[in-house]
Amino acid sequence: MTERACPVDAAVREGVIAIARDAASAILAVYAHDFEVVCKADHSPVTAADLDAHRIIVAGLRRLTPGIPVLSEEAAGNVPTAERRSWTRMWLVDPLDGTREFVKRNGEFSVNIALIEDGVATFGVIQAPVTGLVWHGALARGAFRRDGDADTPIHTRRCAGAPPSALRVAASRSHRDPRTTALLARIGDVVPMPLGSSLKFCRIAEGGMDVYPRFGPTSEWDTAAGQAILEAAGGCLLDPQGRPFRYNRRDTLLNGDFIALGDPDLPWREWI
Repeated sequence: MTERACPVDAAVREGVIAIARDAASAILAVYAHDFEVVCKADHSPVTAADLDAHRIIVAGLRRLTPGIPVLSEEAAGNVPTAERRSWTRMWLVDPLDGTREFVKRNGEFSVNIALIEDGVATFGVIQAPVTGLVWHGALARGAFRRDGDADTPIHTRRCAGAPPSALRVAASRSHRDPRTTALLARIGDVVPMPLGSSLKFCRIAEGGMDVYPRFGPTSEWDTAAGQAILEAAGGCLLDPQGRPFRYNRRDTLLNGDFIALGDPDLPWREWI
């Protein structure tokens, strides 16, 4: 894809990271105690942590960038499709990605915030509340992992054409299915690495994993921040036809199948 200029300045970048950290603090406040789990209309779970993080993020982004609308998972149904489709720029937010992992108390959940411009995820922030780590990336600027206040540049692992080694494949704890199992068999020598939520994209972006296949529905807010970080680190997120994911282009907010790659030169078409 064509490189774009960095879509946000340092003040906005730091403001979004601060908002994600505030949301993470609210999530951990709920996580520390017993909490109620409610099923939404689509049968996905929601907790007070999802809703508290949603309120913090939406309010924070509106203060930080008042001219950019915000679409959050927890209020997406309140925005008419025609209105949303008219936006050329928007924040796309999953206040608590991996609610099932949150409910299981395994720590593998995240806060996802992405900037979408003309359908492209140009900037993303993913925050892991339990570890405090933050990953952020912007097209043409690069990707970084932040531990405390220190940023470390991150890059995906180049493994196509290298001496043979097992590919490290992200296999979801909550969404493993027969198609994924069959794909792993077609790849051959693999090391399955279960991990929940968008943290899979972060691990690929920093070279700790190589491939993340996903069959079945996800929503646009599940992938946008991860795609921005992954692409900034040298990877890609593709549909089965090899097209990069694009956002806010359709009436539905559901994604189709995809494969995320640290090395775009891997023979992924042979696996699908």
